[in-house]
Amino acid sequence: QVQLVEAGGGLVQPGGSLRLSCAASGFSFSRYAMSWYRQTPGKERELVAVISSTGNSIIATDSVKGRFTISRDNGKNSVYLQMNSLKPDDTAVYYCNVIVSAVRYWGQGTLVTVSS
Repeated sequence: QVQLVEAGGGLVQPGGSLRLSCAASGFSFSRYAMSWYRQTPGKERELVAVISSTGNSIIATDSVKGRFTISRDNGKNSVYLQMNSLKPDDTAVYYCNVIVSAVRYWGQGTLVTVSS
C-alpha cells in the first residue's frame, strides 16, 4: 500500500533553514508527481510546491517563492522541501502528497515551528 513518511520538522528561529524529507513506498515513485502541502489550525491545507516525475518543479505559494525549493531523488524514492529564510508565518504542519490511481494519499505530517 502507498505510504508516505515525512521527517525533518522542528523548531527553528526566524531566518533559519530546514530540509523536510518524504520517504515513499508502495507505488512506482519515479512515475508520479509529488507535492508538499501545509496546514495551520483553522485553515485549509495549502499547496506549497509540486514536482513532476521528471523533476520539473513549481512553487505554488507566492509567499515562499525564492525561499523554498522542492526536489526529488527517484533512486531513494524521496522528495524534499528545502526551506530557507524561514518566517513565523511558515509555521505549519507540512504534508507530503501523491495521487495514485485517482486516490490522494497523505503522510502523517511534520510540524515546523518558526519562533524565537
